[in-house]
Amino acid sequence: MSGRGPRPQGFWQGRGRLLLVAVAIAAVAWQATRAPRPATESTPAPIATTASGAAARADALPAYLPPEARDTLALIARGGPFPYPQDGTVFGNYEGRLPAQPRGWYHEYTVRTPGAPNRGARRIITGGTPPRAYWYTADHYESFRSFQVPRP
Repeated sequence: MSGRGPRPQGFWQGRGRLLLVAVAIAAVAWQATRAPRPATESTPAPIATTASGAAARADALPAYLPPEARDTLALIARGGPFPYPQDGTVFGNYEGRLPAQPRGWYHEYTVRTPGAPNRGARRIITGGTPPRAYWYTADHYESFRSFQVPRP
């Protein structure tokens, strides 16, 4: 027998290691609950409840939509006819700025820009057929704001 006896365990062995792992897991879990969640404009907003009537439905649309967007929404609801051949075509979402969906789920529509010599930069993107999700872009697909269209 060498007379040394059992070796003492270091901090990184046995219970100390287990305690360290438990503290690390608790810290990560606590931090995850505190981390701010990014607000995305592409997440559909809750459906607004409004008084009945056409005026109340028009007022329920967000104030950031220009008046011409209401005209575009009326055309979408009627199924056209649309002023531009690109209206109603599939929007590819190639940059991935909107939630991932199968190809063909998104469609784009022009929002007229008074005085513009072309289609301008303003669009409404719909999701689903018939549309059940809506986004507005004022900057030619660089950013999107989701909104709800009140039901008639």
